[in-house]
Amino acid sequence: MSQSSTMRIGLCTDQNLPWDVNRDRWKYFESLGFESLWDCDHYQQPSRPDGPYFEGWTLLAALAAETTTARLGVLVSCNTFRHPALVAKMATTIDHISNGRLEVGLGAGWYVPEHHTYGIDFPEPAELVGRFREAVQIVDSMLRNEFTTIAGTWYQLDNAPSSPQPVQRPRPPLTLGAHGPVMLKIVAQYADRWNSHGSVEEIRRRNAILTEHCEAIGRNPKEITRSLYGWASLLERDAWSSLDAFHEMVGAYQEAGIEEILMDAPGPEQFSVLEEVAAFYNPSRN
Repeated sequence: MSQSSTMRIGLCTDQNLPWDVNRDRWKYFESLGFESLWDCDHYQQPSRPDGPYFEGWTLLAALAAETTTARLGVLVSCNTFRHPALVAKMATTIDHISNGRLEVGLGAGWYVPEHHTYGIDFPEPAELVGRFREAVQIVDSMLRNEFTTIAGTWYQLDNAPSSPQPVQRPRPPLTLGAHGPVMLKIVAQYADRWNSHGSVEEIRRRNAILTEHCEAIGRNPKEITRSLYGWASLLERDAWSSLDAFHEMVGAYQEAGIEEILMDAPGPEQFSVLEEVAAFYNPSRN
């Protein structure tokens, strides 16, 4: 158990709650000492497509103004929804609002039904990954440099200015969501944090592939934080059912190489366990 206490824990929330409830919960989570807080990026909630759902980036800007210490981000921004230059500008804006607390989460996109519903093209896998690679390159460059020129297959920037620059230098950290070998090559090149979800064995295998990709390009694999999205519905058991259940989940993924878990936040009926978890994993903040 003492080994597991070194695991970093953040919380991810859906944006299906009224604004004031969501705001108050983020303030509560922050007060418990959770290191990072994240929302999602969908036009509609995949598990409840007809329900209410706020837009992730604009909601994050508002929550950045209502919090003071927690790192914050979108887990993860869907590349098919926005031009990457716009994402870079939004990221810079929120980095200023939060006084340098932004984590920039980026993903290729996956939930096909919402693309069809809202008339957004969903490319074939090769184009999806190619677009993502160029988008990451653009966001990385615009957050580092005053001007960016990129002549890509899908995106072209011609001496595009990026001013003001973010608060964090050389840029806010990049969290890249990825599962397959080709996507993990992009992670190896650009990411500060890799985030994935899946079984312990799936994560163990992907973690090893990422290490191999880092070594192939001469990058120290330890430079990339290995992070799990604790997608509650995909976990083998409810990690919020007890502190022991949470420890068990943490220990299993820690052995697979995970250093951080970004958990779906529980409902109020499990806040007592949430507080126990916070006290154990964030003792210096309680």
